[in-house]
Amino acid sequence: MARDQYGREIRYLRVSLTDACNLRCVYCMPEHMTFRPGSALLQDDELLTLIGLFAELGFEKIRFTGGEPTLRRNLVELVRAVAAMAGIRTVGLTTNGVLLDFLARPLREAGLSSVNVSLDTLDAARFRQITRWGNLRDVLAGLEAAERAGLRIKLNAVPVRGWNDGEDVVALARLTLEKPWQVRFIEMMPVGQIAGFQESHVVSETEVRARIEAALGKMTVENDGQLDGEARVYRLPGARGTIGFISPVSQPFCAGCNRVRLTADGMLRLCLLRETEVDLRKPLRAGWSRERLRALIAEAIRRKPWGHGLAEHDFATNRVMSEIGG
Repeated sequence: MARDQYGREIRYLRVSLTDACNLRCVYCMPEHMTFRPGSALLQDDELLTLIGLFAELGFEKIRFTGGEPTLRRNLVELVRAVAAMAGIRTVGLTTNGVLLDFLARPLREAGLSSVNVSLDTLDAARFRQITRWGNLRDVLAGLEAAERAGLRIKLNAVPVRGWNDGEDVVALARLTLEKPWQVRFIEMMPVGQIAGFQESHVVSETEVRARIEAALGKMTVENDGQLDGEARVYRLPGARGTIGFISPVSQPFCAGCNRVRLTADGMLRLCLLRETEVDLRKPLRAGWSRERLRALIAEAIRRKPWGHGLAEHDFATNRVMSEIGG
């Protein structure tokens, strides 16, 4: 098992398949974004080689992210190959859901176990405003397809002050009364070129919880308050599903962090909110042996930082969120 210098077991890899996206969410990237050429991204064989090395180091959970991972050619084949790797227990996908209507069943048949769908409002006009380009109907169709395919579903919502921090969070929370889903509210994190916008529009967990409970009743904590991944989980009275809060700004969870990220251009990013990265693409393309590459990864993980510097206004600015993989 790979461990960092603080003794944390690191066994969860988030793999960005592309920095491109078919939406332009206001809290994620500028509207006019230039993406990397295909040659700068890890190719399928390179991705599978590196993921296989992480599996050999004890990684058990893989989540494909983006940008928007459903834009990646051969996504279904990549999922099938990774799901079949020794040691890999779960393969998940984080997506905006726009193309999920067409992909949910083939992905499930390939071995995908869960989807996290980004959805910040159930109001069609506000959805268009937040995503700049999106159509809410596409995402709702994708969720229906994922449910039919038998995928575990989580919704990721980012409350943005003045945009969707009112009735929108209540409407999303209300979904858990009927659906066995986890609706997760994620505090916006200052990253990259739009860190100033993000910092000024953060909505805290305390505010979101208060608004939900005022409308839908007092929530009870689940799992004795233990985190489910990054989320502290609650349940509304009589609800089938749960509500999670991921609060890296107001309630950091760095002590329990068990993940690293592989960017689409082959950088091992040791903390989402730190700029520290290790280039894996260059030595891979230079022909390094598996043993040498595995040692490089293990040493990088050992140096994983303890946590972020948001409290000190120390923001990572070398990439926007879509270039990291969330």
